[in-house]
Amino acid sequence: MTDRYLGFANSNLGRRLVDALGLPQPAPLERWSAGRLRPVEGALVLGGGPLANRVETIAARLTDELYSFAGDGLQAQPWVAGLGPKLKAVVFDASHLSDSDQLCQLREFFQPLLRSLAPSAHVVILGRAPESLSDPLASVAQRALEGFSRSLGKELRNGATAQLLYVSEEADEQLEGALRFFLSPKSAFISGQVLRLQGCASQVQDWTRPLAGRRALVTGAARGIGAAIAQTLARDGAEVILLDVPQARQDLEALAARLGGRALALDICASDAAEQLLAGLPEGIDIVVHNAGITRDKTLANMTPDYWDAVMAVNLKAPQVLTQALLDAGALGDNARIILLASVSGIAGNRGQSNYAASKAGLIGLAQAWAPILASRGASINAVAPGFIETHMTASMPMGLREAGRRLSSLGQGGRPEDVAEAVAWLSQPGSGAVTGQALRVCGQALMGA
Repeated sequence: MTDRYLGFANSNLGRRLVDALGLPQPAPLERWSAGRLRPVEGALVLGGGPLANRVETIAARLTDELYSFAGDGLQAQPWVAGLGPKLKAVVFDASHLSDSDQLCQLREFFQPLLRSLAPSAHVVILGRAPESLSDPLASVAQRALEGFSRSLGKELRNGATAQLLYVSEEADEQLEGALRFFLSPKSAFISGQVLRLQGCASQVQDWTRPLAGRRALVTGAARGIGAAIAQTLARDGAEVILLDVPQARQDLEALAARLGGRALALDICASDAAEQLLAGLPEGIDIVVHNAGITRDKTLANMTPDYWDAVMAVNLKAPQVLTQALLDAGALGDNARIILLASVSGIAGNRGQSNYAASKAGLIGLAQAWAPILASRGASINAVAPGFIETHMTASMPMGLREAGRRLSSLGQGGRPEDVAEAVAWLSQPGSGAVTGQALRVCGQALMGA
């Protein structure tokens, strides 16, 4: 559905009017397009501690235009405030900050840069997980990065985003994959997020087709976000198996044919769903995306048992049953990637959605609980939690609620299905086993929830 306010606010007349009235001024977001040669098309500036030097060794694969600022030992040309080019991407290594007095380096680094950010710029701060540090003062300083990065994300303008990556000492080799995602338009609708990177033996061999040779199953794939996920995984080289209910067979088969994949029509809540799924995957599977989900909204006082049970069965129980069946049958390949489609409702709650929010929070718990179990096989499991995404479901919402959903985020607009799909595709990559048991919000830094 078209966001008419976004278009109006960026017209000549609209820009003057919303500025005079103090209304939100969302900026059009730059998204990934076919044919890009680099994740960053524009200037990338590096600064801070020793991880900045590590990033400099791979920077030529990220951008053609590299600068340094306030970094020791960096070889790149210095960036000069007021004279240097507009910045498309910024990486600051804060991992060396070992007490609260040193946190002033955050202000000293970022303050001169903020007025020089290009539209849809991407900022990444690097640190060390506070719980991994033996020095209490260093742990405090590293924990402070969360408050800073989330606040920075809310202050950025013109579609810019900010993320914090806590990088373990064993995960330095995984930085490239994370930066390729978070510094590029693939993360256009993600901001204010905090993720932890651990060591991971698997590596991407071909960045143009990072999922080549991998088989991916996507449930609820006939339309909407599921269809976008299937298309993006296929674009990245995966062989896709698309699953949806028998009633959606026609759309499912048409999409599968277009993507060169296979269609699998079955009800994931059927008593023999696991048996049907295993029969449809004789060669096993490498990537499982549990996208299928339903809503049955009522306030708790009016919630019927049927509404409650239906949502729990589809959204929460089916992913557990089917994943367990794949594990028990040995159908999940080593270094498998499992992605669960949760929701910001599962983090913040939502009036009239106690059943839906409980099911989505349960999926986040499922990722946390199963991550250690899967780790011994090199497999990962994560949740992706979309916020307000422009789909046929949100198009049917009352206008007031729809507008509130769009504007109540740092980016001031709704996301698109492809924004969710890009996050899923990144978490599906071999090297993204560095991230496991975590929830990644694709919500434009929604103002509700954590």
